[in-house]
Amino acid sequence: MSAPGERSMSVWAAIRTKRMVRSFRDEPLPAELLERIVDAGRHAASSKNQQRWDFIAVQDRARLEALSAVGPYAGHIAGAAAAIALITPDPTRPGASTSIMWDLGLAAENMLLAAWELGIGSCPATVYDQSIAREVLGHPAEVWCGYVLSFGFPADPDDLTRPPKAGGRRPLEEVLHRERW
Repeated sequence: MSAPGERSMSVWAAIRTKRMVRSFRDEPLPAELLERIVDAGRHAASSKNQQRWDFIAVQDRARLEALSAVGPYAGHIAGAAAAIALITPDPTRPGASTSIMWDLGLAAENMLLAAWELGIGSCPATVYDQSIAREVLGHPAEVWCGYVLSFGFPADPDDLTRPPKAGGRRPLEEVLHRERW
């Protein structure tokens, strides 16, 4: 199924070309594209298929601006066309399974890559202030919002085709250890 703005690319191409985008055009995301992005997160693998997540999609400008105060590096949320808050059981509570964080990473990466294929930029933000997140998003006290993803059409369309920075990744031979360290 083809969506407006969708670029045909392999998974490998998406992984290699994906860039974080923190500056967005003042243009709303069509509802079907936002739903497709969230659906990509919903289709992520999860530990024991527990799917311990909920997603809150935010498009209201005032709410996006308020949400950008959740952490010192969340300012890009204010200019986004949409944000998706990742909600889970609180992984900091005693006895909580750390696999929740693995599950969130899988769901987030699915959403970021799905957006990239659609020509939509994105960037994650860590929530440092749970009280702001809870006030803005209204989620129940027994769940936790650790991350918010911003989405929008890049302010600079070249962001979608810009090559990787030289030296941007450590060489494979530096990070790959075989059999033992």
